[in-house]
Amino acid sequence: MRKSAKQVTDKLFEMKLTSAAKKAEDGIEKPLTYMDFPSQHWTRIHTNNTIERLNREIKRRTRAIGAFPDGQSALMLVCARLRHVAGTQWGTKRYMNMEYLKVLYLQNQSDIIAG
Repeated sequence: MRKSAKQVTDKLFEMKLTSAAKKAEDGIEKPLTYMDFPSQHWTRIHTNNTIERLNREIKRRTRAIGAFPDGQSALMLVCARLRHVAGTQWGTKRYMNMEYLKVLYLQNQSDIIAG
């Protein structure tokens, strides 16, 4: 990915689009941060489908109620839904295997000691 990004910025420089090339070059690392993690986690990190699904669920439930008497009652409904989801679905599923991070951490520690 970084190689492809470099090719794009080089092409922009060739086309004399220096300001666009500099913006692309300066901003390329932020979207590629997920690549610093183990490759097994990439699909889980670079997407926010879980959060979007939860937001749709909250929106659906608040629309069904219609008008809330005050902000506190809306907050209570949202918190109750979040507690339910955390207690049932998220509490039983493992989203990412943390053993991969542990191995990466230990490799980095040994590199620091050896280096």
